[in-house]
Amino acid sequence: MNVAAFASQAAFRAAMEAFARPGEIHSIRGVAAPRPLMPATAALVQTLADYETPVWLDAALAREPAVADWVRFQTGAPIAREPGAAAFALIGDSLALPDFAQFALGSEEYPDRSATLLVQVRSFSGPRLRLEGPGIKGARSLAAEPLPADFVERLAANRALFPRGVDLLLIAGDEVAALPRSLHVSRDG
Repeated sequence: MNVAAFASQAAFRAAMEAFARPGEIHSIRGVAAPRPLMPATAALVQTLADYETPVWLDAALAREPAVADWVRFQTGAPIAREPGAAAFALIGDSLALPDFAQFALGSEEYPDRSATLLVQVRSFSGPRLRLEGPGIKGARSLAAEPLPADFVERLAANRALFPRGVDLLLIAGDEVAALPRSLHVSRDG
């Protein structure tokens, strides 16, 4: 029995279920990685990245050389110098989340050539967001903190680019929730 293979399959399944049911929180069996990389972030990057998928680290993660070393060793992925060159962006400081326009947004012909942002948050609590769109019957509510003050506006601008745009995975410890580019997001209440 290959425990690593089962863990990778479970992390992949959790990510796919999160995208199929946006805003629903899914648990991932995290893996040990250097701080400040969260266990679920580590499991996801280990599962999703490979030698063909450049990974960009924000300043909070890049200032810890052990994080880049771990990503390279575990995945073979090159570390991108610029956010626009990355297939995956790991964001350790959610309040300093870069403008989405800095990342690969895909094209009309190839919208799949956009970046996926793995954004670490402290918790799935705090001010609530109202989510509507594919994968949600009616509406769903999701809370995550901390997020930039203009987060809802950024998501609306991202949605306006559809089918282009970035997709987000919000991560808190061993939990993950997806915010795909197809969602309509507003403040709840």
